[in-house]
Amino acid sequence: MTIPNITLPYNAITAFCQRHHIRKLALFGSVLRDSFTPDSDIDVLIEFEPGHAPGWEFVSMQDELSEILGRSVDLNTPGFLSRHFRQRVLDTAQVIYERTG
Repeated sequence: MTIPNITLPYNAITAFCQRHHIRKLALFGSVLRDSFTPDSDIDVLIEFEPGHAPGWEFVSMQDELSEILGRSVDLNTPGFLSRHFRQRVLDTAQVIYERTG
């Protein structure tokens, strides 16, 4: 899978997801559009495995993912998204990691 605006380190992303019990990780927003610039952050949507919620660790996860991707990350879960645009995000997000099994 290719995201035209950025090179993704899939092995590092997979390790990150496994370490933090993430079931699904997807990108949304400007990273998927022509409006993405060198100054843009990356909007990331994650879903955790059942029974796993990071609590305050969420902030450090965002920092860790920013380091992996080499730019600022805005980390969200479906529940964090505004109800006004949640469905649009879910419909357009591009999954780059999904745990199978």
